[in-house]
Amino acid sequence: MFGYAVKRLLQSLFTLFIVVSLVFLLMRLLPVEGYFGDRFQKMSVGEVQASLRKMGLLDPWYLQLGRFYAGVARGDLGVSFIYRRDVPITKIIAPRIPYSAGFGLVAIAIAMTAGLAMGVGMARNKGKLQDRAGTVYIVFVNAVPLAVYLLFVQLYGSSLLHLPILFDKYNIASWILPAVSMSLNGIAFYAMWIRRYMVDELNKDYIKLARAKGLPNRTVMVRHVMRNAYVPMAQYLPAAILATIGGSIYIESLYSIPGMGGLLVDVIQRQDNAMVQALVLIFSSVGIVGLFLGDLLMALLDPRIKLAKGGGAR
Repeated sequence: MFGYAVKRLLQSLFTLFIVVSLVFLLMRLLPVEGYFGDRFQKMSVGEVQASLRKMGLLDPWYLQLGRFYAGVARGDLGVSFIYRRDVPITKIIAPRIPYSAGFGLVAIAIAMTAGLAMGVGMARNKGKLQDRAGTVYIVFVNAVPLAVYLLFVQLYGSSLLHLPILFDKYNIASWILPAVSMSLNGIAFYAMWIRRYMVDELNKDYIKLARAKGLPNRTVMVRHVMRNAYVPMAQYLPAAILATIGGSIYIESLYSIPGMGGLLVDVIQRQDNAMVQALVLIFSSVGIVGLFLGDLLMALLDPRIKLAKGGGAR
């Protein structure tokens, strides 16, 4: 188990290095206006070149990349060039992390609780009204664009349930719609897959044998079907984390939440290259950590999982 965890950790770190390095190099291909904002129009060519040289952006790419990783190792992500000029990026994002992390964790908890409960109910009532209703929900969430049904949730949730339409940190009721909105996709995701695995388990011979021996249906469902169906579900935890991250980028803007998702949209629009680079690094790190934890969780739930020479369990 320890060897498996170490190898997976090294693979995750290498993947993160590749992703961050590619983003760093691609950002260097963008127009230099992203380092000056409105000032660029008033600057001469010489002033632009002098500023770029001062920032180290005219140095060879490998020197820039080395400085970047050295700064990351010290906890220094650089400074903002446009969003808040010359302010350290860590100082800008620090107060926003609790909002994004809090909403993300709550959304994942809601998605896992409601989604697994829905999936179990659908599997136990296969072909009945509960199963069909759940299938309609899953198809709807996956077929309709995210922006469309989230706008409906915001509109009708505020009008019918009299909930605040925008986030207010001093009003707990304003937290409800954003948290529910972030969890909708995850609920469909977990319900779909737990139903699939439970139905597969119910059709296996050992389940038929257990029932033929007279074991109570509750015992068969809890000790055998659900227990074995939950193991492969662990590998979808990273996907749920990534989906929550992706949804938060839009939802935080929709509800005016002062988190990192809305900040990423803002700095992209303003073309603040340094801020975009730092936020992509953070989001990539969270996603890759999620992948690592998903692999580790699968190994803990099922000790038979081993890391093969040519690859992993995935």
